[in-house]
Amino acid sequence: MYYVYILKCNDDTLYTGWTTDIKRRLNEHNISKKGSRYTRARRPVKICYVEDIETKSGAMKREAQIKKLCREDKQKLVKNFETI
Repeated sequence: MYYVYILKCNDDTLYTGWTTDIKRRLNEHNISKKGSRYTRARRPVKICYVEDIETKSGAMKREAQIKKLCREDKQKLVKNFETI
């Protein structure tokens, strides 16, 4: 299983990525040097959106789709996820 996720950074910006292990990746973003350069400068981060995706290519495509969204549309995804 693959996961596409959105993180909310300490400065209220949003970061989108994909992984096979959401807990490990969140830990990397918050503690490790393996976190993205973007999030390392904006710690702590928290997960505010997750989607399960069947395939790696599907996860990569969905990540690209989300990254192309404007901030307002990303916030709508997050808000809908939080109300579930």
